[in-house]
Amino acid sequence: MKLDSDRLLTILQSTICASVRTNAPDLSARQLAVLLVIGVGQGMHTVRGLAARLNISKPAISRSLDRLCVLGLADRAPDPRDGRSVLVIPTVAGLEHVAELRQLLQEAARPPTYRRTARRASRMEMAQMAAE
Repeated sequence: MKLDSDRLLTILQSTICASVRTNAPDLSARQLAVLLVIGVGQGMHTVRGLAARLNISKPAISRSLDRLCVLGLADRAPDPRDGRSVLVIPTVAGLEHVAELRQLLQEAARPPTYRRTARRASRMEMAQMAAE
């Protein structure tokens, strides 16, 4: 399925709007970019490598990481290959946040009629459970 830029923006808008209705912490675009790089990609990530990949300064990466660490979404660990370097790793909560975003994206990318049918079914199921 080919997606044009308007459809992609609609998917992004729907995903962000859905994410603000969750209990997940609010992240800046930079913090989210760091979390997605470390949470989606395989391999080891360093502050230097993240700065190069995102084309932003190392201090900007460090500030984003500080916030992600406080929120429990990322952690720093010593690099066993280079004592001067620090590895950046997602925590279980960070990986769960990425998985939730993936699910929201998938929902937003579904055709509108499918989303309405799924929501209606969910409401009916919830009403049935409440009646039991």
